[in-house]
Amino acid sequence: MSPAAESLGADPAPQRRRPLVGVVAAVVVLLLLGALVVRHELVQTFWVPSGSMRPVLEEGDVLAVDRTERGAARRGEIVVFDGRGYFGPSSDGSRYWVKRVIGLPGERVTCCDGAGRITIDGSPLDEPYLAPGVAPSSVAFDVEVPAGSVFLLGDDREHSSDSRDHLGSPGGGMIPEDRIVGEVRRILWPLPRSGEVPSVGSR
Repeated sequence: MSPAAESLGADPAPQRRRPLVGVVAAVVVLLLLGALVVRHELVQTFWVPSGSMRPVLEEGDVLAVDRTERGAARRGEIVVFDGRGYFGPSSDGSRYWVKRVIGLPGERVTCCDGAGRITIDGSPLDEPYLAPGVAPSSVAFDVEVPAGSVFLLGDDREHSSDSRDHLGSPGGGMIPEDRIVGEVRRILWPLPRSGEVPSVGSR
């Protein structure tokens, strides 16, 4: 067989492979689209702009936020929420904030009892997530959480702008539950700090 014939005989092979290449490309595109949908619907990432949630979260941490139960809250959860119209912009100018849920709808949240503890409907609140030596609050308050809203505090109480600082703002420092984006589940970055964020959420 002549070299020219051999060359012509090889042409059909790339043509037969073209459908396979197209299928692979289509699968890759679908996977990417699926990942985008999953990211938007189930998980969203956020960057922490301040140290108000120390020691659990540090400035610069990148967080994975579970959106599957957005709009609902449990006491003790760390949540990301949209603070526009209630808290104003966060320290980096973003509309999103990250704080811990302290008071639930209908509860009376007070600071502080004789032992310096925050109370919920008169019962002292156990806060194991606070760093040693951190007082539950140096700001006195006595509020009732409206239906459909929550009262939130940062873990580094002396360096956190939270519900205590916005008692005179629209909503009285409370955030509607439907403004909650989701619960913080993992630290993704930096790698030495990556891992699951302990959950102490309860109703």
